[in-house]
Amino acid sequence: MSSKSPARFSAGDFMLLVVAAFWGATYLVVKDLGNAGSIGGMMAIRFVIAAVGLWIYWLYKRDKFQKQEWFMGIAFGLSQTIVLNLEAWSVHITSATNGGLIIALAIITVPILESAWRKNWLPYKFFIATSVAVIGLALLIMGNGFVQPNIGDLFMFIAMVLRTFHFVILGRLTQGKSYSPVNLTTVMVSTSGMIMLLLNPVEAVNTALNYNAGNWTSMLFLSLLCTSFAFIGMNWAVKHTSASRASLLLGTEPVWATILAVSVGGELIGFVGALGAVLVIGATYWGQAIESKHRLK
Repeated sequence: MSSKSPARFSAGDFMLLVVAAFWGATYLVVKDLGNAGSIGGMMAIRFVIAAVGLWIYWLYKRDKFQKQEWFMGIAFGLSQTIVLNLEAWSVHITSATNGGLIIALAIITVPILESAWRKNWLPYKFFIATSVAVIGLALLIMGNGFVQPNIGDLFMFIAMVLRTFHFVILGRLTQGKSYSPVNLTTVMVSTSGMIMLLLNPVEAVNTALNYNAGNWTSMLFLSLLCTSFAFIGMNWAVKHTSASRASLLLGTEPVWATILAVSVGGELIGFVGALGAVLVIGATYWGQAIESKHRLK
C-alpha cells in the first residue's frame, strides 16, 4: 500500500459515473428499439455503427497501433460479445430481476479476484460496502419479482464470471502501460460488430428497414455515445484506477436507469426501490472512500 493516499474522487471516477449514466440510459433506448425490430438485429446495427464511428475518430487521431493492442482488442472483443449474447439469451428465459441481481454480483467478485491476483486484499469494510450495494440493487430492481432459478440464471451467472475476468484482466494488462484507449476500444468494438453481424445478418437488414427517423436517432445515441464514447471512457478510466473501484462505480448503472425512467419515461418508483437506490449511492460513496485509502498496487 502506498504511503501517499490518492485523491478520493478523480477524473477517472467522474468518467466511470458518466459511463454508468449513459449505460443506464440504454434501458429506455433499447426498450424503444426492441419494439421496432429484433434484439439480435439491433445489437448488430449498434456495434457496426459504433465501430464505424470509432474508425472515423481514429482517422482524426491517427494513433499508431501497437501489436498488443490488436491482440488484446480482438480477445476482449470476443469475450465482450460472448457476455452480451449470454445476457441476451438469459433475459428471454429468466426474469429481469434474477438476471440483474446475478450480474450485479460482479461488484463483489471483481474485487475478490483482483485482490487474490495481487495478493493484497482490500479491507473487509470494502466488501461490506459492496454487499450493501448488491442488497440495494436487489431492492431497486425487485419490482418485477423473482422467478424460480432456471437455465437462464445459469447463462447470466456464466456471463457474470466472464465479465469479472474480463474486467480484472483488462485492468491488469493496461494499467501503467502506453496502450491507447481509442485503439483498444476500436478493435474491441469492431470485433463485436463483425461477430454480431455474422450471427444476425438477415435480422440486421430487416430491423434496419423497419426503423423510422426517430428509431435511427435513438440508434445513433445508443451507438456513438452509449457504446463508442462509453467504452473509450471505461477503457481510459480502468487504466488509471483499480478494477475494484471501477466495478463499484459502474455498479450505479441501475440507479441512473431508474432516475431516467422516472424523470423521462414517466415511470413510478416505490419506497422499497427508492431505499435501494439510496443504499447503492451510500455504499458506493463509502466503498470508493475505503478503496482510495487502500489502493491496490
